[in-house]
Amino acid sequence: MKERIAIIDGIRTPMCKAGGVFKDIQADQLGAWIVTELIARSEIDPALIDELIMGNVGNPTHAMNIARVIALKAGLPQGLPAFTVHRNCGSGNEALTTAAAKIQAGDGDIYIVGGTESMSSMPLLYGPRMTEFFANLVKSKTLSQKLGVISKFRPSFLKPVIGIVQGLTDPVCGLIMGKTAELLAREFHITREEQDRYAVESHKKAAAAIESGRLAEEILPIPVPSCYKAVQEADDGPRDNQSMDALGKLRPYFDRHNGTVTVGNSCPLTDAAAAMLVMSETKAKELGLTPIGFLRGYAYAGLEPQRMGLGPIYSTVKALDRSGMTMSDIELVELNEAFAAQAIANLRAFDSDEFAARYFGRHHKVGAIDPAILNVNGGAIALGHPVGMTGARLVITTLKELHRRNCNVGLATMCIGGGQGGALLLEAA
Repeated sequence: MKERIAIIDGIRTPMCKAGGVFKDIQADQLGAWIVTELIARSEIDPALIDELIMGNVGNPTHAMNIARVIALKAGLPQGLPAFTVHRNCGSGNEALTTAAAKIQAGDGDIYIVGGTESMSSMPLLYGPRMTEFFANLVKSKTLSQKLGVISKFRPSFLKPVIGIVQGLTDPVCGLIMGKTAELLAREFHITREEQDRYAVESHKKAAAAIESGRLAEEILPIPVPSCYKAVQEADDGPRDNQSMDALGKLRPYFDRHNGTVTVGNSCPLTDAAAAMLVMSETKAKELGLTPIGFLRGYAYAGLEPQRMGLGPIYSTVKALDRSGMTMSDIELVELNEAFAAQAIANLRAFDSDEFAARYFGRHHKVGAIDPAILNVNGGAIALGHPVGMTGARLVITTLKELHRRNCNVGLATMCIGGGQGGALLLEAA
């Protein structure tokens, strides 16, 4: 990169399970609250901001360009443009790297970026037969024509298309994300016990991070509808009493007969928003602002959709090569846990000479990830994965933890539905 991208500050809402405390708050409102707070904390003059870029996956029909709606609801100037980006699970990352590219190109200096998602609001859709029924009914002009159409109605027409299931199913390979995790479990010989043990550790680390107040440093408490008297202050997914015994009682969810992936060793559906104020390093110095860190480099990579869970290693290899770094330079890793099987598969791939030779033409492995520096405050299995927001959350969590540990370089990486991966190299200020 020509110049490091300064990340001045970043905050997020609590991440709460879909259908829970945030079920009545739309994604644009979550985003507006977090952007309003970000501007207040940073004390930036909104007139200096060049653009707002937000990631979002389940685009709500009432806010088609949700970034623009967020900008206006947050009270930003009407002359400030805004647009939404969508790279599935990497949408929050895409918002940041798109701003970085625009800064590098000289298109602007100061951006608000982030991501928002209300998975509670993912819709149920009418199927094609019900859609055709409505269309024919509207086109009918006489009473007899309308009665003729109505006579052909069948209750089976009402069977809905579940939006979240359709959205999480790859249209090319035909597999829902959980089944791609099953493929990786078989490819890397990952047992059910290993997955459950990994999930328990994720919950323990997340619960400890909440108890210590570490995660509170990045969270804006949110008032809860409808009376707004209660305030949600923390993520509600982590369980400090999660156990192997409890997880062992759950049945495989995606492959009922021979599977190992359950709802307990997978990330839950979640609602949340996050935002960051970013600018060129030069502009930060000019304004006298102290960043929490810098974006040092990044990369996206593609792979087979059915093995999409391996996106982190594919994208990390590209990011490291572009920056001239190796895994030995990385002091902290946030690897998004879509599934325990997917996370474990990546750890094994990073530590495999055979994998490096077969897929990257290398003589040696990319580099083992020390468990002591991996997802130290828990991961998505405990915290949740609000798909359009998670990428931004990973960046914020990584930078704040780098400061706590007096470390310098961190890696935030994730798999992306459709067969992609994203990796961001981050540097503490």
